[in-house]
Amino acid sequence: MTPRPSLRRRLAERGLDGVTLLVLPCVVFVLALFVYPALYGLFLSFTPKQGGPLANYIRFFSDPFLYDTIYTTLLISVPVTILNVLLSIPVALRVRLMRHQRLLTTILVIPITLGTVLVAEGLLNYLGPRGWLNRTLMTFGVLDEPLRLLHNYWGVVLSLLITGFPFTFLLTLSYVTGIDPSLEQAGAMLGARARARFMRILLPLLVPGLTITLALSFVQAFSVFPSAVLLGAPSGPTRVIAIAAYQAAFEAYDASLASAIAMIMAAVQVLIVVALLGLKGLAYRGPVSTGKG
Repeated sequence: MTPRPSLRRRLAERGLDGVTLLVLPCVVFVLALFVYPALYGLFLSFTPKQGGPLANYIRFFSDPFLYDTIYTTLLISVPVTILNVLLSIPVALRVRLMRHQRLLTTILVIPITLGTVLVAEGLLNYLGPRGWLNRTLMTFGVLDEPLRLLHNYWGVVLSLLITGFPFTFLLTLSYVTGIDPSLEQAGAMLGARARARFMRILLPLLVPGLTITLALSFVQAFSVFPSAVLLGAPSGPTRVIAIAAYQAAFEAYDASLASAIAMIMAAVQVLIVVALLGLKGLAYRGPVSTGKG
């Protein structure tokens, strides 16, 4: 009679060996801090103080003061995302050819370590009505009145560009360095100029990676909150959807409405990301699209 395999062996045959079990703490962590709060927030959004289960969503989309925040947030996040990606491409293409790539990369990603609030404080000191820039320009007679660069739309955009560019640049650099240099060299040997090599060789191979970069950068920009409060006009042109959720939760003390706004915010992000990933399938998918060789 054949002896019955041990429990460890039976689990290993099903892919549950000791190494795999090390993932369990991570799974528990994700479930406790991400999945459960999201599901609880979804449930809470359908339990309004008054009305039926959809009362919060009906209230949101029937009140222009609430649903206009979606347009305001898109008006800020979409241009910032596109501009960050467009700026990161030439910078990444240049940095990959430099000798001190690590040093330059470290300098470019410093804003990530500062945080949004510290960047906002710096912008207030540099670009405020009595900041260094305005005082310098007025001292030399360039301006008669200070430029209004903060507490408006442009202040929020500038802050998101500074804090979002390092993240976008790192992603773009990883995709750029993953393309086999021999492809571009072959194009140069065949007489293609730099612009033609970029448009016909590099860009088609970068499109799948840039799509992911666009999606992640958009999610980061769409969740703007501190910049909109500190550098924008939170009751006016920079009243983003995150501010609406905050006011519902901590000013109106309506956690159910705040959860509904958060769910709408997540739904908009998911729709945009799914659309971008759908466009990714239209890009070239050859044997060298994901790395060297």
